[in-house]
Amino acid sequence: MKKIVITGGAGFIGSHIAERFVGLYPNSMIVLLDKMTYAADVRNILPLMTEGRVQLIVGDIVDPGTCERAVKGADLVIHAAAESHVDNSFGNSAEFTKTNVNGTHCLIEASLRADVKKFIHVSTDEVYGEVLTGKANEETVLLPTNPYSASKAAAEMIINGYRKSFNFPVIIVRANNIFGTRQYPEKIIPKFVLTLMMGRKLTIHGTGHHLRHYLSAWDLASALDLLIQKGEIGSCYNIGTTEGYTNLEMARMVCDLFGLNSDEHITFVRDRPFNDARYALDWSRINALGWSAKRKLTTDLPSIAQWYAANLDRYEDVKKSVRSPDLEMTSIK
Repeated sequence: MKKIVITGGAGFIGSHIAERFVGLYPNSMIVLLDKMTYAADVRNILPLMTEGRVQLIVGDIVDPGTCERAVKGADLVIHAAAESHVDNSFGNSAEFTKTNVNGTHCLIEASLRADVKKFIHVSTDEVYGEVLTGKANEETVLLPTNPYSASKAAAEMIINGYRKSFNFPVIIVRANNIFGTRQYPEKIIPKFVLTLMMGRKLTIHGTGHHLRHYLSAWDLASALDLLIQKGEIGSCYNIGTTEGYTNLEMARMVCDLFGLNSDEHITFVRDRPFNDARYALDWSRINALGWSAKRKLTTDLPSIAQWYAANLDRYEDVKKSVRSPDLEMTSIK
């Protein structure tokens, strides 16, 4: 491939995809398109920028001209850009529709006009809605329950319209919660780590028994590469793991990292509007192609916490409240 475009490339998931693809495709020009919102950071990709073949375009995917410039001559587009924090979607749902729906529409239209050979759309397990028993497979009806997941489901409908009407070469992936370094601390793992570093209690919605499965950003990038090679155009693939933890279990795991008594460092708050109790994926379709998750959250969690301890300067809004970075960093087991 001569040119690969990764949207959201300076964000958490996008930068991990970019990092892996720079190594996997040494002869490809890699273009990272990012609006550079609060969740993005140029430091996520600075090590990659030393490569003359990695280019950052700062722009919004809702702008047709920006999309056209980014995808011109592209062989592959990986669409990872999104507004993704569920809590934020309750207070600013229109922004989620704008980016996740209108932005996806703008990007796929530009990709169609540019005759992009393959388009991979990164969706979420949340489009299935609450899965109280069993597992959702790729044919399960989409039943999103919040503004974020509704916007991701709507984006998929637009993509499927292009697939049917124009025979557009798209693959959709629906993944579990992603974990790793460089994730903005509004998501549960970095939020819990930094909260404890500030000497504060962890807050948990409701009873804390909402179950989520966790997939490494490294494993997601690995799955995307496999789908480039073996994925069936027009198909959807769930990407999941067996590592499922309730929010309360997650809080206790993070407390254990710091040698803290979880009973003394957790407080419960009112649940958010219709908080899905459980998500669960059947990923046998991609497993049949030879993929399975290699990384485990329980193994990676200490190094993730150490990374946040060593990179507090990225989060100025919380850095001022940290009592003693050196002391807190060495306390992580």
